[in-house]
Amino acid sequence: MLDKAVGVLRATAEGPCGLAELCERTGLPRATAHRLAVGLEAHGLLLRTPDGRWHPGPTLGQLAGGRPDPLLDAAAAVLPRLRDITGESVQLYRRDGVHRICIAHAEPPSGLRDTVPVGSRLPMTAGSGAKVLAAWSDPQTQRLVLADATFSDRVLVDVRRRGWAQSVAEREAGVASVSAPVRDGAGQVVAAVSVSGPVDRIGRRPGVRWAADLLAAADALQHRLA
Repeated sequence: MLDKAVGVLRATAEGPCGLAELCERTGLPRATAHRLAVGLEAHGLLLRTPDGRWHPGPTLGQLAGGRPDPLLDAAAAVLPRLRDITGESVQLYRRDGVHRICIAHAEPPSGLRDTVPVGSRLPMTAGSGAKVLAAWSDPQTQRLVLADATFSDRVLVDVRRRGWAQSVAEREAGVASVSAPVRDGAGQVVAAVSVSGPVDRIGRRPGVRWAADLLAAADALQHRLA
């Protein structure tokens, strides 16, 4: 099975591929290829694009570098507390070009949740996490994002002024979220931490409810990165 998993990794290294192409490249049965790819994705060894194509994930680079990711270590300590305070789903996103990748999450044990699997690769055109990462991106990235975004440059100005962003039914119908920037020891924005949940429960102004707790969590993450 290890040889087959390595074969899946090698196949995706040739270029992003969906399940049919993965089977063609590896010669594996459809069920086996899917099971291995999903398992590798769960550990961050593969990532999946919104159109369902797999490509190598960030854990490969971390393993090659021989050093743990300090942001993931910080998230493991901070995200569960934010989840317990809010009772909602919590995510940590890192920007990759004009996409954002969920690199860590903490889910409530029960009830209706907004589950974003680790490794999910989302466009930065909608959602509070996208707004935060776009607001502190370089001008070229902002232009590319704003060309297709549900929000405007004026919204990004407000996000930078306020220090957090919120969204209601932007990324997914019925879901609201609020996000804040996470900074490293040098003060650079390296991620966005988010709280999300059903609009019916979290409300149409999630920032009013959770911004203070979210900003405290962002500060705790920065403290651990410093």
